Amino acid sequence: MGTTLSARGALLLVPGIICIVSPPVRAEAPHLGLPQAVEYSLRNNGELKAFREEKGIHDAAVIRAGLLPNPTLELEGGTGALTGSSAENSVSLWVLQEFPLAGKREKRRSVADREVEMYRWQLSDRERLLRAEVKTGYYDVLLAAKRADLAERAIELERQLLEIAGERLAAGDIPELEMNLVKVELARSEGVRIECARVLSQARAKLWTLMGLPRGDAPAMAGTIDSGTGTAMTKTAADLKRLATGNRPDLKALEAEKGRGDADIILAQAERVPNLTAGLALKRDTTSMEIGGIEGKETAVTIGMRLSMPIPLFDRNQAAVQEARARRNSTDSRRVAAVEAAEREVETAYAGYLDSEKLLSLYKNAIIPQFEENLKLSREAYRLGEIGIQSVIQEHKKFFEVNDGYLTALHGRQAALVNLESATATELTGGIQ
Repeated sequence: MGTTLSARGALLLVPGIICIVSPPVRAEAPHLGLPQAVEYSLRNNGELKAFREEKGIHDAAVIRAGLLPNPTLELEGGTGALTGSSAENSVSLWVLQEFPLAGKREKRRSVADREVEMYRWQLSDRERLLRAEVKTGYYDVLLAAKRADLAERAIELERQLLEIAGERLAAGDIPELEMNLVKVELARSEGVRIECARVLSQARAKLWTLMGLPRGDAPAMAGTIDSGTGTAMTKTAADLKRLATGNRPDLKALEAEKGRGDADIILAQAERVPNLTAGLALKRDTTSMEIGGIEGKETAVTIGMRLSMPIPLFDRNQAAVQEARARRNSTDSRRVAAVEAAEREVETAYAGYLDSEKLLSLYKNAIIPQFEENLKLSREAYRLGEIGIQSVIQEHKKFFEVNDGYLTALHGRQAALVNLESATATELTGGIQ
């Protein structure tokens, strides 16, 4: 009787094990793939949308740089009423216009254009970083969902094992202690399921926030955590470094900032030449005179012109030129450091990717096949009554630990690929980010 129940227990464990290895068949058709999630995020992420609105600020700076200073209107009047000559007065009207010399308007516009170019590359860099965050978050959700499925199957197997233990206890083949051990394992598995559900909810909330989804929307996931794992990396570390230095928008933003620094120096040197102010005046003077006791008035209207320019005697804008050069040199140093950091980031990401591939291969080719053999041997020993239920429970735990480790290795490989793509600013499956 004990042997028959043991054999039945082993047979009940088999479909549960197969169920873990094989992905579950879902009735709902998922509709949110990784490309769609990334595309939606680039359009709707709140911080990215706010940064895009800053384009209007830079466009306004370009317009401002090309404008002439506003003319100045001056009105002056005088009267002799306070000095006893009430018949005498004067009125003058001046229109003054400042004219930038040495091509300052064009040079300011050049600086503003470089600012716009910097902004565009900074926007591209934010898109690159967001793309990596969304991809990582997407795979975090897939990992949490797979772990939740694994916990469900653990509960299912524990319930089957509890049923077997109950029958064996009724037959007198096992002590009550073994029955209690199975109950403890079932409760532990239910606790793991609750924790997995919590982690899955947090991962989804983080992804939905990155994507900018409206509250209440919770689309189903279309991707799989093992997508692309059979594709081998064909590029070398040197190839990836060249891609990074050629494609990364943060490096291009620093290059544009260096161009802005050169334009700042040119503008500061042009500012050494003072601007010319030209003025046009219309004057009317009324005077009175007395001849032979007869008082008469005379009105004279004149048109005048004024040219004025500061004398660059003490301040030849040398401080601004020195400041502009210092800024440009600082940008050069930061760009050199950024290139070195980018190459180091590529090296680290590439090494991490290779390590993740090795670990995944180890699970596929050595750990999982060997452990499946161990499961067969332990089931056969349990069927023959050579081992107790505690040994089966231990093998059960190890089986789920191995499956969880395999899921972690799959996630690690995908995360390493995301890091490598972000470090090179390249979709390694084709295209530039």
